[in-house]
Amino acid sequence: MVEARRPWSERGQASLEVLAGIPALALAALIGAQLLAVGYTSSLADGAVHAGAMALAAGEDPQAAVRGALPGWARERVSSDVDGGTVSVTLRPPALLGVVAERLEVDATGWARPAS
Repeated sequence: MVEARRPWSERGQASLEVLAGIPALALAALIGAQLLAVGYTSSLADGAVHAGAMALAAGEDPQAAVRGALPGWARERVSSDVDGGTVSVTLRPPALLGVVAERLEVDATGWARPAS
């Protein structure tokens, strides 16, 4: 009995399918990493607002407290505002593309009674 040859091997087809799936898997990994970075940035912004509000209540400089509560890389990506007893922080997460970081900015707001 003679076997008929197939025009392509199944092993080659599987390799091609795996090769085609790698970019999709890489994109999914990048999206997942970006979401984790946004979540971490949100947590940092909350901590910075808390530090700013506590400084305001103690009669200290809330802007300095906000910056002091952040790691080095985040200090360049933060903007903060103090209006009366309200402390607001906007923080851009790390991203491969600057446009993405701007669109994923996180905001946090806190309030404290200013020291007399």
